[in-house]
Amino acid sequence: MRLTSTALLFLLLLLVFISCNALAFKPQLLGRHTVQTFSYHRPLSYKTFYFDQQIDHFGFLENGTFKQRYLLNDQHWHKEGGPILFYTGNEGDITWFCNNTGFMWDVAEELGAMLVFAEHRYYGESMPFGEESYSNAKYLNYLTSEQALADFAVLIKALKKTLPGAQKSAVVAIGGSYGGMLAAWLRMKYPSAVVGALAASAPIWQFIVPCEEFYRVVTHDFTISGTNCSSNIRSSWAAIDRVSATGEGLQWLSQEFGLCGPLKSQDEVFGFKAWLQETWVNLAMVDYPYEANFLQPLPAWPVKVVCRNLHFDTGVSDKQLLNGISQAVRVYYNYTGDAVCLNTSQTATGDLGIMGWFYQSCTEMVMPMCTDGIVDMFEPQPWNFQAFSDECYNQFGVRPREDWAETVYGGRNISAHSNIIFSNGNLDPWMSGGVTKSLSKSLVAIMIDGGAHHLDLRYNNEFDPESVIKTRELEVNYFKQWIKQAAFDRK
Repeated sequence: MRLTSTALLFLLLLLVFISCNALAFKPQLLGRHTVQTFSYHRPLSYKTFYFDQQIDHFGFLENGTFKQRYLLNDQHWHKEGGPILFYTGNEGDITWFCNNTGFMWDVAEELGAMLVFAEHRYYGESMPFGEESYSNAKYLNYLTSEQALADFAVLIKALKKTLPGAQKSAVVAIGGSYGGMLAAWLRMKYPSAVVGALAASAPIWQFIVPCEEFYRVVTHDFTISGTNCSSNIRSSWAAIDRVSATGEGLQWLSQEFGLCGPLKSQDEVFGFKAWLQETWVNLAMVDYPYEANFLQPLPAWPVKVVCRNLHFDTGVSDKQLLNGISQAVRVYYNYTGDAVCLNTSQTATGDLGIMGWFYQSCTEMVMPMCTDGIVDMFEPQPWNFQAFSDECYNQFGVRPREDWAETVYGGRNISAHSNIIFSNGNLDPWMSGGVTKSLSKSLVAIMIDGGAHHLDLRYNNEFDPESVIKTRELEVNYFKQWIKQAAFDRK
């Protein structure tokens, strides 16, 4: 069955939202022992533990427990009250976040901090009902952000109670993307558990901003990265339609893009265009100032490299334009030159982990998205909540609560809270739903000029712009203030 345009657009955003965590979905089975794992920057050492966690924190009928995985490194920890940096796990395997949140590893020694990376329920190895966790709506019913936050709060309390020397430790929550949302919400909902939070690229307002904002930012990234770049992408959709209208055109399109399987129908063309749309969004999200291997092996400033192929003036032929598009796509999917062909059924995210986030989006994480082809470079696709709700019901037998996230987390009315840093890069599409202006002296927004998706959480790099270097320094200074204040308050 072909998805509606609304459902397809939302599914694309689900893929994009989790694509920043794509490698997290590769299964890694770890035992209860010290693990040496290779990071791009240096070998990391951590211990893996499992905590008996309640399946349901908010009811009393379901008394079952499950093993929540968490990773711990105390190499630089100053015992007897040294701080704990606590990563609030996203929608994926926690080992990936541990290995890719270089900022925490870079500052641990300076702060004398213990590092803890807690896995989100229903992801990685933390399955409340084992292999049956995704088998039906009854078991999935406990996959919510509220339950995950309670997991984190309970785990923090247990660690401070059982780890010698941790009883007086101040805990700082850190997370990026959905993990950043959780870090902020953990401070809001459980202020006694954490003294502050760093919410990097955390779109906590994506539920309530105008639906066109996300794709407007994507388009802006391409507009500023090359002459006529976004306008040529906008023109490409109609060019694809015209070329693919004949069997000969379908064959040419398949060969021009080097597709692993030829396009044979208009439904496949529909999927092909969706694949291209996801590619442009992913490029904007990982537009880093140095070579990186985050979603795919990419050059420095990949959007600028892509736009070198899309500088055409008006009047260019359809095939010339699509030749440029095909070369641009290869920057993302074949920068190394190793790909024999391009597979439109495979994206940066693969298949693992998508189902969990799709379910969360079909219940409480409803983020409206739309395009109009005017303020953005994509085909017009309106937001239709009812159509999306129907897709959710067909998939899971549940319907989303459109306003629940705003109700439970306060929407824009969060000024009563304190000690949260909201960092966003001005190149990151998710800044559209982020807190980009400070709300008080202790609800601080930091904008990173030239920053893509949670650039500040990545390892230090010699090509880091001055903006992210200063941002990290500022973040650490806030950590020190929070930790010092917590120590003073204990006296």
